[in-house]
Amino acid sequence: MTKQTSISALTPMKSIFGLATVLVLGCSSTAASDASSNNQAVTFHRDVEPILQRSCQGCHAPGGIAPFSLLTFADARPYADAIVQQTTAKLMPPWHAENTGECTTPFGWKDDIRLSDAEISTLTAWRDEKAPEGDPNDAPAPITPITGLPGVALELEPDAPFSVQPNADEFRCFVLDPKLAVDSFVNGIFVIPSNRAVVHHVLLFADAKGESLAKVDGTGSYDCFGGPQITDPDLLMAWTPGGVPLEYPPNVAAPVTAGSLLVMQVHYHPHSTSDVEQDATKIQLRFSESAPEYRAVTRLIGNFKTQAANGDGLLPGPADPASGPKFLIPAGASAHTETMRWTYRARLSGGLAPLLYGIGGHMHYVGADEKVVAEHSDGSSTCLLQIPHWDFDWQRRYDYDAPLEQLPVLSPGDRLDIRCTYDNTLDNAQLAGSLLAQGKTTTSDVALGETSLDEMCLANLTALYPAGL
Repeated sequence: MTKQTSISALTPMKSIFGLATVLVLGCSSTAASDASSNNQAVTFHRDVEPILQRSCQGCHAPGGIAPFSLLTFADARPYADAIVQQTTAKLMPPWHAENTGECTTPFGWKDDIRLSDAEISTLTAWRDEKAPEGDPNDAPAPITPITGLPGVALELEPDAPFSVQPNADEFRCFVLDPKLAVDSFVNGIFVIPSNRAVVHHVLLFADAKGESLAKVDGTGSYDCFGGPQITDPDLLMAWTPGGVPLEYPPNVAAPVTAGSLLVMQVHYHPHSTSDVEQDATKIQLRFSESAPEYRAVTRLIGNFKTQAANGDGLLPGPADPASGPKFLIPAGASAHTETMRWTYRARLSGGLAPLLYGIGGHMHYVGADEKVVAEHSDGSSTCLLQIPHWDFDWQRRYDYDAPLEQLPVLSPGDRLDIRCTYDNTLDNAQLAGSLLAQGKTTTSDVALGETSLDEMCLANLTALYPAGL
């Protein structure tokens, strides 16, 4: 079921953090100058290449998930128009947490790969000037791909590679056994695909009850669109191409109980190949040597089918019957909303208020917009996340870029309102494509469920609790 490698000789990786800043983080880039603002001719090596290194080459490289490479001048020049079109429309690089007129988050995000307006202007000026190469001596230093987790102690991978069929998206859950004899504390995780051309994203869950093992077939995995299909899954990490290792601060770790299994959900997206491909994606884990000061706990919140007596659960919506709230997205509805409410009761934390470290959303192909707001017991509110242009193909957790002591706080009595907006029309390109793949040309009413044409409304919340509680 699982190949396991223990790593006792820990090899430090020099400059891994500085390298990550250049490669994928979304801090303002000082390497990429806005040459158009000082009347300099914009060139590839001096002005454009640093932008591509930071925000594009994690996917657009030989063997990557993207359909073409942007690694060299020869690679990039034929796509100058496409680069400007996609970046100006904010379709690339893929990043979907945004501030809007109704939501301003308290902090920015770690590992933010979005381009600044100045960087987009630089790309546009380069295209308009016929995409000149410039002096190769102006090129930034080559980047070295991040190949491992610093301090890795354990590697896990399926016993055998999985055969990925061409021309069809697939979600497979691989059951991995870390063989934990005692309760452990995971401080770092990294995902390493063996075939980057087909691995679109990966979610890693802890299965404390071992339910996933009964679901596997002869491949050591099972089909799992929408989620791992187990009770109370703990989402440990979300990885996308170009992603850096998840590394908590030294005093933070995620608990994984003894005997737990890990479920690695891999989204295979083999759009760039017409052949059967093999993949054996592996994960790397790092553990805290002792109990940390804070334990990171991730929970999936939402998908409520009814409203509870206290007002939590599924709130009344625009298509509800007279009998009460019902999750139903009518065929043809273009701006239909469903809202989930959850109140933090703090039964297991001694009444303490956890710190909110990161957050993500989850819907399927009918999804259009998701917003998560914390309504505090003192009457104030904090918008924690909005994804105004939902794209099922690009899902991740977003971590707040702030010191621990400044992170948002969830206090007892605070509630989360998770508002999901849906577009159940053929104007929704993702939905239309999914329908066509199943031989359908019209929309239908949509309810909660696990299949691709069902829907969900979830928030995944990573909170930090004092470790002793």
